[in-house]
Amino acid sequence: MEPNPDDPAVRNDPSGMPLPSLKDPSYVNAMIHFYRGELSRIMIWRQRLDVTTTWAITGSTAIITVAFTYTQVPHIIFFFNLTLVWIMLWIEARRYRFYDAFRGRVRMLESHFLVPMISQSPKLLDGEWRRLVCEDLILPSFKITRLEAIGRRMKRNYVFIFAIIMLAWTLKIFVHASEPITSWKIFYHALAVHELPPWLACVVYFGTLLIVTGLMLYVVRTSSEEVSEFGANNSPLWKI
Repeated sequence: MEPNPDDPAVRNDPSGMPLPSLKDPSYVNAMIHFYRGELSRIMIWRQRLDVTTTWAITGSTAIITVAFTYTQVPHIIFFFNLTLVWIMLWIEARRYRFYDAFRGRVRMLESHFLVPMISQSPKLLDGEWRRLVCEDLILPSFKITRLEAIGRRMKRNYVFIFAIIMLAWTLKIFVHASEPITSWKIFYHALAVHELPPWLACVVYFGTLLIVTGLMLYVVRTSSEEVSEFGANNSPLWKI
């Protein structure tokens, strides 16, 4: 029996083939299970993000504690601290790209499947979202670049970790300096450690500040937030 094109429960795609509707129970059940599976997947990747952040915080806390507990420990220890945090940031940015890729599917289902069900408006299902989801299932792809992922994780968490490290490094230099630091010249020479020339420590010190600041400015200008600050309409009805 041919489907009735005038039936609101049956809508056709551009090729004339009938598309499943919200009145098809098998289609709705399949989409619900698909949504739950994708939601579980992004929750797992979200937990993996927390692991790398925890290691970065734990490692930084241990290194800062050792640096200020023992006077004889040189401030070069913060080189290893920065290396550790950069590695954790790199790993977390890679995990965030996977999280964002699967989160894109969840947002697609929420926008084009759950919203029509809640609003009882099947016309909202129109569009190419099914094709996009199918293409992504066949050939998964990242939705953001690696640089944008690094910038997002920097903005959310790691900028505070780097700020604490740089503050602790500066305090270490001032507190354990061989002579009072009263000028930039004395501060520059205080960066030297044994055979380590002061220019190398200066490059690492100010290079870290410039890179962190540059990533923050990049992500602020090019990336959008996952959730708006006050909601779409800032409705007082949500304040319950």
